[in-house]
Amino acid sequence: MLTIAVSNQKGGSAKTTTAINVGAAIAEGGKHVLLVDADPQGHLAEGFGIDAGALDKEISMVLDGNLSLREIIISVRPNLDLAPSNIKLSYLEASLFTRHRREDKLKNALSAVKNSYDFIIIDCPPSLGLLTVNALSAADCVLITMVCEFYAMLGVSLLLDVIEEMRVELNPSLHILGIVPTRLNRTIHAREVLERTKTELEGRVKVFEPAVNESVRFKEAAAAGQTIFEYAPDIKGAEAYRIIAKEIADGL
Repeated sequence: MLTIAVSNQKGGSAKTTTAINVGAAIAEGGKHVLLVDADPQGHLAEGFGIDAGALDKEISMVLDGNLSLREIIISVRPNLDLAPSNIKLSYLEASLFTRHRREDKLKNALSAVKNSYDFIIIDCPPSLGLLTVNALSAADCVLITMVCEFYAMLGVSLLLDVIEEMRVELNPSLHILGIVPTRLNRTIHAREVLERTKTELEGRVKVFEPAVNESVRFKEAAAAGQTIFEYAPDIKGAEAYRIIAKEIADGL
């Protein structure tokens, strides 16, 4: 069983899109997958056509100790389950700072269901706050999403440093699964950023190939409550996620 945190402190890096579609592709291959939403925006639920704001059971109630994780899990596709969140999680994050072992709340919640899944994929919020710390504490590895832009590349360098600090101080088994380049467009700048990232991280961090191309189909799929494989299975981005998911499922 492998627990993966999909992380980047920068918003708009396609974390949720990556979590949904990598998870869906692994599940289609016959593995049992749990998606866990650690982002108060609740976009994982919305991505499957579920109104996150209307949920009466979500992950803040688990981290607060009022429910078990099993009590909030929703089956969204064959072999694919979801532990959803909504805005209530942001209220809980503030109160967690006063709790004992506050950084291990998610890790403890996941321990009860680990034997039921082959993969657990955690969608992190766009920050390096306590919810992301909880996700990194609970994870075996980190999958970093990176938009092919200069400032996004700089942000990844910061995240790599944070992950190393987390490994030393909190989770010695934590490692970086790799970087998924996302929203690649046809500009020279995007291609240059991608090549520079590969060059600078060669031998240190895996950069998955192929990169996920920019496409409006991803936004349309989310609005329709579908995975990209259901909505637009033939686009290049769908094929990229299939290849990346297979590599992860096969153990790299």
